[in-house]
Amino acid sequence: MDGRKLVYQGKTKDVYRLDKGRVLLRFKDDVTGTDGVFDPGANTVGLSIEGMGRENLAMSAHFFKLLKKAGLKTHFLSANLEENTMEALAAVPFGKGVEVICRRRAAGSFVRRYGAYVEAGAPLQDYVEMTLKDDGRGDPLITAEALEALGIMDRPRYDELSALTRAITKIVAEELDRAGLELVDIKYEFGLADGELVLMDEIAAGNMRVLDAGRPVEALALTRRVLRREADHA
Repeated sequence: MDGRKLVYQGKTKDVYRLDKGRVLLRFKDDVTGTDGVFDPGANTVGLSIEGMGRENLAMSAHFFKLLKKAGLKTHFLSANLEENTMEALAAVPFGKGVEVICRRRAAGSFVRRYGAYVEAGAPLQDYVEMTLKDDGRGDPLITAEALEALGIMDRPRYDELSALTRAITKIVAEELDRAGLELVDIKYEFGLADGELVLMDEIAAGNMRVLDAGRPVEALALTRRVLRREADHA
């Protein structure tokens, strides 16, 4: 891509290094899942949906702009929908990458782990949990104490990250609610840009579970519904 250096090839996007502390993310049509079924909690590519990369980019840009308006920091700079690319600050991840999940209702791996104590769909009051990005080990769940013991993140940063996660989730959930949708859970990644905690990567349909009148919303339909509402209120 025009001499840009590929620094990371991911499941749903590739990352290229630019100058002046910036990176370029190229969004793909691939989404995570298993056996051809979409699952935002999966750590493998499950299927490819034509046009998904562009839609994920458009949805991410929409939410990043909402967060900026609310005074919440992200790595987002600009988006090019024609090229499926996003320019962003080069944020440094924690360790080899920490995924942060905010759960408003019990679903997915939470129910698989704790099904003896909770039923699917039970409210969880924006419970935040973290996992290590490690496909080979199944993205293991990790505690605040373990993150500190391993030198990945100290407790004050963990608390700051948890509070920021809930603040971002509130904005995302409210925007979905305005479209008549309910957010079940959402996955983020954070990093440090010039020493400041910022949201990085994306906020797209592939990172969240959403319901419409109690029924799961398919990824592409979710994106188009959110973006249609944005266009209607522009």
